[in-house]
Amino acid sequence: MQASGIYFNNPVRFADGVRMQEQLVQARAADQIPDTVLFLEHRPVVTLGTRGRTDFLRASPETLAAKGIDFVRASRGGDVTFHGPGQLVVYPILRLGGTEADSHGYLNNLEELAIRTAADFGVRAYRRKGMNGAWTDVGKIAAIGFRLKRWVTMHGMSFNVDIDLAGFQTIVPCGLEGQPVASLKTILGDRCPALSDVREKMRRNFEMVFARPLRILTAAASLPDEVERALRGM
Repeated sequence: MQASGIYFNNPVRFADGVRMQEQLVQARAADQIPDTVLFLEHRPVVTLGTRGRTDFLRASPETLAAKGIDFVRASRGGDVTFHGPGQLVVYPILRLGGTEADSHGYLNNLEELAIRTAADFGVRAYRRKGMNGAWTDVGKIAAIGFRLKRWVTMHGMSFNVDIDLAGFQTIVPCGLEGQPVASLKTILGDRCPALSDVREKMRRNFEMVFARPLRILTAAASLPDEVERALRGM
């Protein structure tokens, strides 16, 4: 079965995104669906990974709620991060195997995906030793946190396009004190592309980096029967 890419045109609550992924991971592990990649934005939320520390929160859950920001303890790896509209989030539900069955190689591929996408818009992004994600000379532009269950991937990468960076002031992003966060908007200003344009470049780069051509669908349209069945339990 050809891999599917699903576009969501409206921001999704983080909890709903997790429920979708859990259903899809279960179906992928049972070979009921092909590899599937979700491309979406989230409503404002601070998430704390399995290795995250609450002392990297600069605001209490109550203060966050007053600002309209959810707080969620996530099942992904990594520390604390912020999601919100204007940030492209990519959730690959992939069965890894053969030469892919390595978490470090998968991390490297996600970083490569961010680096290539930034380059498509004239922005130099790169890796930093001991710090996962993609970085620019003015700050971190992409954060990565994922989980493997029976060699099926869950969670993934967030890439800052035109997100309100004020949300990151409520946390110590990724637990890295003094490390700024950047976006295409802060780097390119008025030349910042629309998120839909970034999504298209991200999709094409995904196909190259992960060697998986994607059949693109939108969440508002009819999804393949096997994906609909996987999500029916939500």
